[in-house]
Amino acid sequence: MKFTVSEIAQMLDGTVVGDDQIIINSAAKIEEGRPGCISFLANSKYENYIYSTNSSAVIVNKDFTPKREIAATLIYVENAYTAFTILLEAYQKKMSGSKSGVEQPSFIGDNSLTGEDCYRGAFSYIGKNCMIGDGVKIYPNAYLGDNISVGDNSVIHPGVRIYDNTIIGKSCVIFANTVIGSDGFGFAPQSDGTYKAIPQTGNVVIEDNVSIGANCSIDCATMGSTIIRAGAKIDNLVQIAHNVEIGKNTVIAAQSGISGSTTIGEQCVIAGQVGIVGHISIANNTKIGAQSGLGKSIKKEGLSLSGSPARDLNEHLRSMALVRRLPEMEERLRELESKEVASVIHKETYK
Repeated sequence: MKFTVSEIAQMLDGTVVGDDQIIINSAAKIEEGRPGCISFLANSKYENYIYSTNSSAVIVNKDFTPKREIAATLIYVENAYTAFTILLEAYQKKMSGSKSGVEQPSFIGDNSLTGEDCYRGAFSYIGKNCMIGDGVKIYPNAYLGDNISVGDNSVIHPGVRIYDNTIIGKSCVIFANTVIGSDGFGFAPQSDGTYKAIPQTGNVVIEDNVSIGANCSIDCATMGSTIIRAGAKIDNLVQIAHNVEIGKNTVIAAQSGISGSTTIGEQCVIAGQVGIVGHISIANNTKIGAQSGLGKSIKKEGLSLSGSPARDLNEHLRSMALVRRLPEMEERLRELESKEVASVIHKETYK
């Protein structure tokens, strides 16, 4: 990475205050900055670091007003966090280069087509009747079954397993060892106490600009489709069961599990280790706190929930505050009981 501050400002549509010809060769946290580094300030909790950082330049929001002198050159942008992300993307692309071509050994089945500027890594497998778009990157040891469609500029990382009939949109990223399209958990109980597997005949549809982390499992539908809508972001180690629908731009953090036939709305935020039962719906813009358990539908949009069972966040916080006081309250109750018993004994004694 070697850019002048001026070049970075042009890339980010920013305004420079300070020396715009400084050479930037790396990025760093604002508290760990060194000369030649660029950092960013998006959270006011870190503002103190901007006055002492050794970074040569710092990206800040347009509304940032310094409280005292700053040695670093500042780049003012609309959104510092987003701008820094764009810069890191450019850095990553420059460092890693753009892979293309076919490494051997690799396999592609009958009637499968790949677009221009594709990359197929060693030991990758593509089945029959697949359509792979332009600029798609399929890394080593990835498996794509039959009748799969992958849109332009999507990236399939090493060890990903994609079962038959899956549809993946444009500019998606699927990280290592994720499994897409395996059978959902469907078993019919029998009179003799055993279970009979229900055939899972559907598929998985992933729309454009979806990111799926490492070691996730997204099951195919029993019938129809399991659907991940455009712009959704899914962290590592997430389980999404059969016939689930994830709304546009919803984010799901690690170790969460969503049971079958549940519909999650748009712009929802699901924190880590959340468990959601099946056959319910969750309204748009719902936020669910870490380790919550959701057992019923949420119809009102924009709610913040927490706890197990999940309930209104403020109500949950009040309950937690009371729980922390339980030992103190127990002690006071015992004192009151002791005084009441002593009072009764006293009255009985002097009747």
